[in-house]
Amino acid sequence: MNVLSVASECAPLVKTGGLADVVGALPAALAPEGVHMRVLLPGYPQVMAAVTQHGVALEEADLFGGPARVLYAEGPGHPDLLVVDAPHLFARAGNIYLGPDGQDWPDNPERFAGLCWMAARIAAEGVGGWVPDVLHCHDWQGGLVPEYLRRFMPDRRAPTVLTIHNMAFHGSTSAERIGILRLDPSRFNTGGYEAWGRVSALKAGLIGADRLTTVSPTYASELLREEFGMGFDGLMRARREDLVGILNGIDEDAWNPAADPDVTPYGTPEGKAENKTALRREFGLPDGNGPLCVVVSRLTSQKGLDLLIEALPSLLARGGQLALLGSGDGWMEEAFRRAAQGGQVGVRIGYDEALSHRMVAGGDAILVPSRFEPCGLTQMYGLRYGTIPVVALTGGLADTVIHASPAALAAGVATGIQFHPITAEALRGALLQLCDLYAEPETWARMQRNAMAQPVGWGRSAVAYARLFRDLSARA
Repeated sequence: MNVLSVASECAPLVKTGGLADVVGALPAALAPEGVHMRVLLPGYPQVMAAVTQHGVALEEADLFGGPARVLYAEGPGHPDLLVVDAPHLFARAGNIYLGPDGQDWPDNPERFAGLCWMAARIAAEGVGGWVPDVLHCHDWQGGLVPEYLRRFMPDRRAPTVLTIHNMAFHGSTSAERIGILRLDPSRFNTGGYEAWGRVSALKAGLIGADRLTTVSPTYASELLREEFGMGFDGLMRARREDLVGILNGIDEDAWNPAADPDVTPYGTPEGKAENKTALRREFGLPDGNGPLCVVVSRLTSQKGLDLLIEALPSLLARGGQLALLGSGDGWMEEAFRRAAQGGQVGVRIGYDEALSHRMVAGGDAILVPSRFEPCGLTQMYGLRYGTIPVVALTGGLADTVIHASPAALAAGVATGIQFHPITAEALRGALLQLCDLYAEPETWARMQRNAMAQPVGWGRSAVAYARLFRDLSARA
């Protein structure tokens, strides 16, 4: 069967977070299940530079302000792409969502409406004889697809799935844009795309998609609650029967400690030692007797890194160290820079994919203290590399890490440490437990072996997605 994936980013072509990893991994993961998935992606400069073009699939004279084409293309890891070539919308340097001032591009509503518009046309007309049986839309950037399908396929609409990677981002804009965005004004109401008097692309998808998925079973249940639903918890409860949590996986070829070109390869926990020595040297850290912890993250309150700033002294007092890679809130960046002045913390502000691999390979533990985390991939990278995750008990973190409780330790199945409530004090307790476990070599080695043996790939999740797509296609 044919599935069109509609997304704003896709690894390795363009990436700002875990969404790109998921979109990038699914086509290959679903192929053994008989699903031919093509990704429809905006033609950002980095995408246009990385792909080989193979002709024009569709043309649009006026795509929200200028001409556009959909190109057949192939790129690294993706032999069968569709790219929206619309320079007036996407040919901009820098961040794909933010302008030079760090704020959203003012025309983001039109930019991603353009992506959805072309997706709806592909569903209605096909490209080169290829017609999608299902459209798989991602986050608010794909949320308007069901609305545009009403226009292009009024009699029989192609079934749609909306995957919620992060409910916090609504794609909201003024109602004055209804006409500009070519939306049906009669659907600007609580049963349509209206939310708090504004147009919400995410609400359009939540209302209009045939099925809703999110990226872990726990996050699916959390979205029904006020503290996680970001204002849409009532809507999610109303659509409870159409919501399923399918746990993300990771690309086990790209993240493979035995064949990672960015690290000294290893297949057992003992092989981490050389990478740990190299990581300390790279971050200017001395030798030590405590665990070397790593953080690879956006530095925001959602990620709970402010809690780590408070709890960090307890880790350092026990001989622990921290190597951090990330960027985000300015005050948080500065706080970690100040912590680095003590000599046991190393900080790199920014993002470096190769360095992230070296950090996961060289660290003893990886810290993910998020206040909410729909799935999280970082902890799964840690599991794969025998780097013990210390995680908040929320979302996909709860679904992927087996807490080192007395029972789990006695049974020999623990893979990490979870903490709750999500406070600095609880994180401090988790870090102290980490130090205690690290001081017991046999227990620590067992946890590392358990972690490396955990299934973190796409196998089971690909089966679940394929089953969902086939079920929708059969009902269409």
